Amino acid sequence: MRNQLRIFISTVAIVLLASTAGRSQAPVFTKYVNTFIGTAPLTDPKILGYELPEGWRSWAGLTFPGSSMPNAMVQLSPMTAYGSGAGYEYEDTVIYGFTHTNKGHWNLCNIPILPVSNPGKNSAALNKDSKFGSTFSHQKESATPGFYQVYLEDYDVNVSLTSTLRAGYHKYEFKNNKARQILFDLAKANNKVSNWNIEKVGSSVLQGYQQTGEKIYFYAQLNTAIESLDIPEKGKPNGYAMVKLADGNKDPVELKIGLSFVSIENAKQNLKAEIGDKSFAAVVTEGTQKWETLLSTIQVKGGTEKQKQMLYSSLYRSFLWPALRSDVNGQFTDAKNNLAKADFNYYTEPSLWDTYRNKDVLLGMISPQVTVDVIKSMKDVGEKTGFIPTFFHGDHGASSITGAYLRGIDDFDVQATYKLLLRNANLPNGARPHITEYIEKGYIAELDIANPHVETKGTAGVSKTLEYAYDDYSLAQMAKKLGDTTNYRILMARSKNYKNVFDPGTKFMRGRLKNGDWIKNFDPQYPYYEYMYREANAWQMSFFAPHDMKGLIALYGGAKGFEAKLDSLFTVPWNPKHIARNVESMIGQYCHGNQPDHEAPFSYHFIGKPEKSQKIIDTILNTLYGIGDDGLALSGMDDAGEMSAWYVFTALGLYPFSATDAEYIVTAPLFDEVKWRASNGKMVTISKPGKGRAISSIKVNGKTIDGYFVSHDVFLNGGDIEIDTR
Repeated sequence: MRNQLRIFISTVAIVLLASTAGRSQAPVFTKYVNTFIGTAPLTDPKILGYELPEGWRSWAGLTFPGSSMPNAMVQLSPMTAYGSGAGYEYEDTVIYGFTHTNKGHWNLCNIPILPVSNPGKNSAALNKDSKFGSTFSHQKESATPGFYQVYLEDYDVNVSLTSTLRAGYHKYEFKNNKARQILFDLAKANNKVSNWNIEKVGSSVLQGYQQTGEKIYFYAQLNTAIESLDIPEKGKPNGYAMVKLADGNKDPVELKIGLSFVSIENAKQNLKAEIGDKSFAAVVTEGTQKWETLLSTIQVKGGTEKQKQMLYSSLYRSFLWPALRSDVNGQFTDAKNNLAKADFNYYTEPSLWDTYRNKDVLLGMISPQVTVDVIKSMKDVGEKTGFIPTFFHGDHGASSITGAYLRGIDDFDVQATYKLLLRNANLPNGARPHITEYIEKGYIAELDIANPHVETKGTAGVSKTLEYAYDDYSLAQMAKKLGDTTNYRILMARSKNYKNVFDPGTKFMRGRLKNGDWIKNFDPQYPYYEYMYREANAWQMSFFAPHDMKGLIALYGGAKGFEAKLDSLFTVPWNPKHIARNVESMIGQYCHGNQPDHEAPFSYHFIGKPEKSQKIIDTILNTLYGIGDDGLALSGMDDAGEMSAWYVFTALGLYPFSATDAEYIVTAPLFDEVKWRASNGKMVTISKPGKGRAISSIKVNGKTIDGYFVSHDVFLNGGDIEIDTR
């Protein structure tokens, strides 16, 4: 079935491109992208670490297959399950609509639209919450970057979708050219809808909004006349709008829709500027070429077809978030919900926990202007709220912004941004919970609870202490470059705070009470969502000090003790009774399905045994990506591209072990040769002439280097990295 799907996808893309009268060549890199990867569930308990409880679906991927441009406002994708991670679950059989925003975090999925014909015919297939929807088959479904197609069997409609940055383009081919209708299911989204509205404007235009905490406005233009607009229960939770189209036109129905988070007028401007009178095929072609340009940044020789598919699918997935929020006229709704305007593109905040580890670095290396605008957007939030935004846990704007700055991205107000980051690092009631205690004690305390369980509420004090220490180190590097020696010294001293939660008796990072005692009820294998650890156990958090691996190794008594403990991380069996959704896909106690220990596989490099790292890395690359019955599952939630970016870097042989620092740890790439075109046009060539997987030496521009790190300078100046193996 996978081969049939790939052939169908390639055929559809080539036909669409050919229809543009030879203005563009057939896909070269997009043909390797399978947008369905990450949409299927993972069910194998040998990989998960436990048997899925009844009614559970693993958090494997949580991606969407629909159309999107890089870092766009619009992601136009099918909806098979409201309340699910990304709205689309591969095992489902009914599509309820096509929504226009997505991230993969159980939110968004706004403005659902569905073409219908003879509604009610398939009522037996629907769930109790839906009046409309159609069964579909994967055999009649296809997608490439910027394009999605599916046949709605119950309505006999072939649906094709494409999109621009701020607009979507629907094409409906109805088998029955009479009684054609379009559902605007505006009471539904993945967030709770508090209000909605739609109205007919002229003979073929609809406009309105959907409110889910913020208002999302739309302006939709049809290529055929609207006969009527029926709105049962207008604005209410059980309401919807049904657009009845005039009969007589046998051409495909086309719906062009602009979005805006500011106003209907802006949505109209966005649509006019980005689609206007363009044909569907022309928009598909433009989108394909945008993705071809981005994906062509990295070109490889060697490797298997599956490895190329995973590389380019992961590269694609790494550039969908953060999402654009400003309109073509520069306006946006700011953090205080006020109208604002800027001379840069305003973006949502990055999913800093955990994209700071790798994806934010990759974004800056390939799309530096987006990174600049993201930093400016974060600064704008900081100016309105007093603090640079964080996401969920930690204060990793410090790493993300400093890492970009140290890599040469400096086209933003560095001093003003730095001052805001200092506020994050020092002031209470802001970006860092428990910051006063952290500064005073050097750690964040936890309560001593007799019988804690997975969902026990706590401070996640161990995880916070470790991550704040790294954030302090990150900000210290910006202070150093800016000549602020006072704050550099203070922050570097605080960066050692990770040592304060290391228990030398058990050799684990362990929770402490306010009086300094260790938490008594301590099981290093037991996972917690926020008691002592954030979505992790002691094993997974006990190797996190990417800024001071020498100091961390010393805590274990030196290289020998560290190696023994690290060996145990990957070999001590996971207890199948320890079930915490998202803490899944295990190699021993190591969890690749969640991000907190994603640096651990590289740690053997620091004791001179990269071959042991390579064995673990190869196991992950070859067995935890593109898995399951259809090869469409991931070993964990993609988390806005972090899981994908981990694959991209590691498959290419370079990884930002400490994302703050402008250097990369070297591993054996999956490919014989990598050509990486830097954003400044310089070319970096990574070659691995031998067939072995254990690194014996690393040469940069013909000179053997000491250690296992290469500087970001190679991307600034161009150069050759040769990785010899045995």
